[in-house]
Amino acid sequence: MFKGEHTLEKIKALEKVSFSVKRGETVGIIGKNGAGKSTLLKLIAGVSTPTFGKVQVYGRVSPLIELGAGFHPDLTGYENIFLNGVILGLREKEIKKKVNSIIEFSELEKKFINMPVKYYSSGMYMRLAFSIAIHIDPEILLVDEILAVGDFAFKQKCLRKMKEFKSKGVTILFVTHNLQQVREFCDRAILLHKGRKLKEGRSDEVVDFFIKKIKKPVKKNRS
Repeated sequence: MFKGEHTLEKIKALEKVSFSVKRGETVGIIGKNGAGKSTLLKLIAGVSTPTFGKVQVYGRVSPLIELGAGFHPDLTGYENIFLNGVILGLREKEIKKKVNSIIEFSELEKKFINMPVKYYSSGMYMRLAFSIAIHIDPEILLVDEILAVGDFAFKQKCLRKMKEFKSKGVTILFVTHNLQQVREFCDRAILLHKGRKLKEGRSDEVVDFFIKKIKKPVKKNRS
């Protein structure tokens, strides 16, 4: 233990990152862990504020940037629907009209929806969080690795819903390590590396660049 000495190191999560997204576009944000992807979505969602520069957002934002963010662990799933719905901008009357649909989409049984969420698995958190977020009728949907948890069938259901949003003109920013999803789902992609924008363009071109230049191949163990 050191007394009287403080070593502070300032780390810039993002630096000189500038881009624009058109209404109705689906943009993938890719990069290695620590590249600044989640920080970028938090700035867009208004969860964090930039120390320099500005973020301009036009439209109702539905952020899925942290699993269960806004949930109170001691409240039931049902109660958290109302809490989280209000945080995301819905009025109580609107939530009451949507609550049955939210529960139905989440596929949580009655015994689980009336259970405190601190007992939920990560998959159950994802089901409820995603279901609430899509029911606020977003104009801008921010998705950060939330589809990395949960069972395969429900993840496919969520992807179908996102494709439905895309066909309706909802703007989607999609952070994921699943590069195949970026190829198939996104119109464009942005590659972040050590807090800076390294490349931006067609999703397949950016993914190929990332694989060749940045992402290290997995070494196979020799028997």
